[in-house]
Amino acid sequence: MKIVTYNVNGLRPRIAQFGSLLKLLNSLDADVICFQETKLRRQELTADLVMAEGYESFFSCTRTSERGRTGYSGVATFCRVNSAFTSDEVALPVVAEEGFTGVLDSGKGEMNAVAEGLEEFSRDELLKVDGEGRCVITDHGHFVLFNLYGPRAGGDDTERIEFKFKFFKILEKRWESLLRQGRRIFVVGDLNIAPTSLDRCDAQPDFENNQFRRWFRSMLVENGGSFFDVFRAKNPDRREAYTCWSQSSGAEEFNYGSRIDHILCAGVCLHQEQDLQSHNFVTCHVKECDILTQFKRWKPGNSLRWKGGQNIKLEGSDHAPVYTSLLEIPSVSQHSTPSLSARYIPMVRGLQQTIVSLLMKRQAAEQVTTDGNFIKESSSEGERISPEQCCTPSGDSCSSSQNSEVLCSKTYEHSSTLAIEATCNTLVTLGGECNKTMCSNEAKKKAKRSSQLSLRSFFQKSPITSNSVSNSSVISTNQGYVPDSNHLSNETPLPENQSGSPKQCELNSSASIQDSDEVDVYSLDKSLDKEKNNFALLEWQRLQQVMQNSIPLCKRHSEPCVARVVRKRGPNFGRRFYVCARAEGPASNPEANCNYFKWASSKPRQK
Repeated sequence: MKIVTYNVNGLRPRIAQFGSLLKLLNSLDADVICFQETKLRRQELTADLVMAEGYESFFSCTRTSERGRTGYSGVATFCRVNSAFTSDEVALPVVAEEGFTGVLDSGKGEMNAVAEGLEEFSRDELLKVDGEGRCVITDHGHFVLFNLYGPRAGGDDTERIEFKFKFFKILEKRWESLLRQGRRIFVVGDLNIAPTSLDRCDAQPDFENNQFRRWFRSMLVENGGSFFDVFRAKNPDRREAYTCWSQSSGAEEFNYGSRIDHILCAGVCLHQEQDLQSHNFVTCHVKECDILTQFKRWKPGNSLRWKGGQNIKLEGSDHAPVYTSLLEIPSVSQHSTPSLSARYIPMVRGLQQTIVSLLMKRQAAEQVTTDGNFIKESSSEGERISPEQCCTPSGDSCSSSQNSEVLCSKTYEHSSTLAIEATCNTLVTLGGECNKTMCSNEAKKKAKRSSQLSLRSFFQKSPITSNSVSNSSVISTNQGYVPDSNHLSNETPLPENQSGSPKQCELNSSASIQDSDEVDVYSLDKSLDKEKNNFALLEWQRLQQVMQNSIPLCKRHSEPCVARVVRKRGPNFGRRFYVCARAEGPASNPEANCNYFKWASSKPRQK
């Protein structure tokens, strides 16, 4: 059996990187996969993000509305199983729980009982600790698995330090309660704690005096605790074994990071022997534990940022996965999928339809034919007619007499709630033939185009809506005024044309004038746009040159620095500064960052 823990730094971009959730899970090739920092809210848990064939998933999302915490953190546990609904596989949990305090409304079972010793905390305190979506517990029969994302707390952020301390204090009490019951425990995830100097690249002499590092070490067997640090148990002397690197400084290029992703284990082994001194779960059932430093964490084509240039954005997780392989884990009794499974989330499985909504959808579907034909219905305005009755093709004689105008309309049903009316105007010519002036498709296209006007449209003349004009009268339509022959003759002389009548020549002449106006306006617009683009390009190049000239050079490498902005709340919030552009690394390496620093002239923002 294989267990993997991985801080994905956003589950959605990792899925996009691999093409699908299933491909991401299969790439890790594990029976239980624990993700941290999914950055998903509960309303975003759609099937493509939580469901993959052959896997059952269990999510915990942030429930707090605190500023900066919405859509933050989040954990997910994926279990690979052959049969989801009833199985004896160890990977499929018997019980699952969201959070670790027992106060969240999740699946029901034995594990939902609040751990002993939590009476000193109020319900509001417990809800606050579990409200950031930092834990999913799955009971696999032989052991209980905690998928954790530990809080991060800056050195001077007293509020977050207090929250982190309370988080681990309550968590420890839950562990103690399970151990008293004789349960075995696995704790995996990003705990945001590097326990010793061996686990940090730039550890100072007082590094291990931090209260959270002291707490972590107090939990370990070598200090009288109950847990094994599984990685250190299998790799006791390995140095520079890190799982997280700073993306902003490109620290991974020189492996300048820390080990904050852990796998901890507590409890006796599964053997029947009673000699507990020489038997424990790690020595008897853990084959190996290591860091997947070669796992593809970047999008295809992405190289390390500092090897490709300082302007290249590195897209991927800043953590590496950690795994452990277990041996001799027997099957468990037949059981079904816990109710916390993502397959039972309403957004994933869908909502149950009522009979009324089903009948309404059926009635709406019957009102629209599948082949797009017209629907004949009775109307208060009179009986609607078919397209054949509306307009006849060119060349066919109309039933109306000469010099008469035939107007017919037809309503097109687009949906059960939307109807678009298109008017089909037929004008009778002198020869007794009728031409179709507007078809239904053109009417629809014009209706769509009319919603947004271009600059060119304001310089165009009013369109002539009729294709044929009577000799003795001026025809006015619902689309605009059509000028008479005298008005047209004042603008352009009538050319002699043997192939057509003078009226047809007038129309051809008017159309040519309008076309030439359109060409002139189009050319004018195009030249203006080109001139504006050239001006903007020159101005931007000038600004870039000014900015480039103002960037200082670092002292060791004499290379242009990179600009940063202070994001930490305080007197310098929003203030710009310059640092060495090289990747962060050990001070002994001359190729690494030289720690050059200089404030820019900009002042901090006033809040």
